[in-house]
Amino acid sequence: MELKLFDSELKVMDTLWKSEQDLSAGQIAKILEEEIGWNRNTTYTVIKKCIAKGAIERRDPKFICHALVSKQQVQNYETDELIDKMFDGSKQKFFAAFLSDARLTEDEVAQLKGMISDLS
Repeated sequence: MELKLFDSELKVMDTLWKSEQDLSAGQIAKILEEEIGWNRNTTYTVIKKCIAKGAIERRDPKFICHALVSKQQVQNYETDELIDKMFDGSKQKFFAAFLSDARLTEDEVAQLKGMISDLS
């Protein structure tokens, strides 16, 4: 999946992901108005961009929005894009850069070790 979503589009998608169900465009607009002050027209414009990109499917009647991509899919794409762009595609370089500046608790270090161990 290659789906580049911009911050505004991610706000709409995050609203759908958090709800864990389909929402009408009106419901999304109301939520985003309360959370970040967007007006209805802004929300509808961004929803239409998400539809055009294939991230959301519009279902009628009542302009029901259904997420076609999961948060995990978008996170994976964004992570891969960052690693390709900033670390020449090397996950090892990415991880080394993360660890060189990270202030991790002992618990976080133990969790990371466990995750790496589970990969083996």
